[in-house]
Amino acid sequence: MGTFDGPGLRLVAFLQGCNFRCLYCANPDTIARECEKTKFLPGDEILRRALSEKAFFGRRGGITFSGGEPTLQAKALIPLCRELKLNGIHICIDTNGSIMNRDTQVLFETVDMVLLDCKQLNADRHRILTGRQNTVTLKTAELLSEMKKPVRLRYVVVPGYSDSPEDIDQLGQAFSRFSNIDRVEVLPYHTYGKHKYEALGWEYQLDGVREPSHEEIDQIVDRLEAYFPCVWAQ
Repeated sequence: MGTFDGPGLRLVAFLQGCNFRCLYCANPDTIARECEKTKFLPGDEILRRALSEKAFFGRRGGITFSGGEPTLQAKALIPLCRELKLNGIHICIDTNGSIMNRDTQVLFETVDMVLLDCKQLNADRHRILTGRQNTVTLKTAELLSEMKKPVRLRYVVVPGYSDSPEDIDQLGQAFSRFSNIDRVEVLPYHTYGKHKYEALGWEYQLDGVREPSHEEIDQIVDRLEAYFPCVWAQ
């Protein structure tokens, strides 16, 4: 259960597999589509767990599908999300927005809210951070706006990679026109997942990069408030 992955108290399901290679990924164990510790859970088991926790959700909580990148499993998620909806459970999906096809479109139509992770607006800096381009993420934002789907825009602040005034202004200029954005969530870079890289025998690419200070995060929030009516920092 968590309180940072959508409104209210939520059951969070971390799905395996991701098409990004974010330098600061806190869950590197979820990148591979399969690994030794991967556990297959049928949709009816996830539904059962969600129903067993429903009393704790209250009026605002529900289930959030995170990862990894959950839209890689969009086809399997669609029938599960329809069952969850039939049982009155609020659904969020936390996505990098980089996959656009018929299945992801149907999935976005089915869920109640999308947590859209924008890593960087500058294409070159985005590729450095993630190993991928950001053009589809921007198209996904357009699609969600056309659907009038509630969105929480999430942005990780990494010193030296995504924290400059230009970075913040580009984010505001690109997304402030979307009235379906419920709020912007500013997430400070942290090293909580560093030990996972050591366990996997991988090099941690941001070794030596400091965490942003509270003052720096406050300044970024202030700057974003010029573009968005609701900005929140973790």
